[in-house]
Amino acid sequence: MTAFEMDTTGTESADAVTVRQLAAEDLAAVVRIDAAAMGRAREEYYRAKFDQALEQSGPKTSLVAEIDVHPVGFLLGRVYYGEFGQAEPVAVIDSVGVDPPFRGRHVGQDLLRQLMMNLGALHVERVQTQVDWEQLDLLHFLRREGFVPAPRFCLERRL
Repeated sequence: MTAFEMDTTGTESADAVTVRQLAAEDLAAVVRIDAAAMGRAREEYYRAKFDQALEQSGPKTSLVAEIDVHPVGFLLGRVYYGEFGQAEPVAVIDSVGVDPPFRGRHVGQDLLRQLMMNLGALHVERVQTQVDWEQLDLLHFLRREGFVPAPRFCLERRL
């Protein structure tokens, strides 16, 4: 998860944020927003994520937030059916980002709200994501939005 929402207590009203489905023409804006947080552009990563997201049918799990028709945030997600031995579907948030000047204006909150509505239409009852332990502001935001530690360990092995 990248390019995070720092605070949802800003002055912008939630009604000013429009959340819509991700479109192919959003690639440049998503790369720009992510680069502002990460310090480098990850165009190839997002090009692959866009290809995957735009192939999805049904309710969408990849979204863009706009204020005055300008993209100011994004959320890229997907739904897995039976991954890692689990029988029930689970949604995964791969990346979320809010343009730095628009943090604290409910953009991240509105993206998550729309995602939850879309997932409800799919009868998906769980959402998971991974966060770097040191991204305390992102952890705080997700906690405020109802996320808790999962009862599973994420394991890795260096090669």
